[in-house]
Amino acid sequence: MSGLVGGSLAGATIKQHIDFPVPAGNNRQLFYLQRTPNTNTIVYELNLKNGQLDMEHPVEPVWLRYQENGQREALSFIQKKFAYGIKSKKLAENQFELSFVSYKKYKMYLRLGADKKYHVFTNINQQQVLLTRIFIQINGGSFWSPNIEYVELTGIEPTTKKIVKERLKI
Repeated sequence: MSGLVGGSLAGATIKQHIDFPVPAGNNRQLFYLQRTPNTNTIVYELNLKNGQLDMEHPVEPVWLRYQENGQREALSFIQKKFAYGIKSKKLAENQFELSFVSYKKYKMYLRLGADKKYHVFTNINQQQVLLTRIFIQINGGSFWSPNIEYVELTGIEPTTKKIVKERLKI
């Protein structure tokens, strides 16, 4: 890691790694999730079957193992069922409510954008935006009970294309 950025969140010192890779070149990519302690990244993609959106499971997470050789790899059963998997609920034609299996309170919405492509929309700083990245700062704990210091959400405001960020203490 080349550097850390310090700041404060409700009086607590926070550190964020600044050299995480940005996954690109994947036209099915909706958003990605990164977390300490390494740069391995989970990309959440449209799940297509025969060129059509899978209506039962429209979003599929996949690892990009940057810490190894950068290879794509499926999430393990435990990772998918208890940590990084996505639950979906069809709301209407081409519209789904999404939530993480590990944090059901946080809602996201998969739907067609003005550009006629699927995007994941969520609220960041009380604005409806296109979700692009989730970063989780973890300080110790265990796989089953990590000590999450904060979560940083990043998105793009659809009209102005302005980047919007929010840090949440969970």
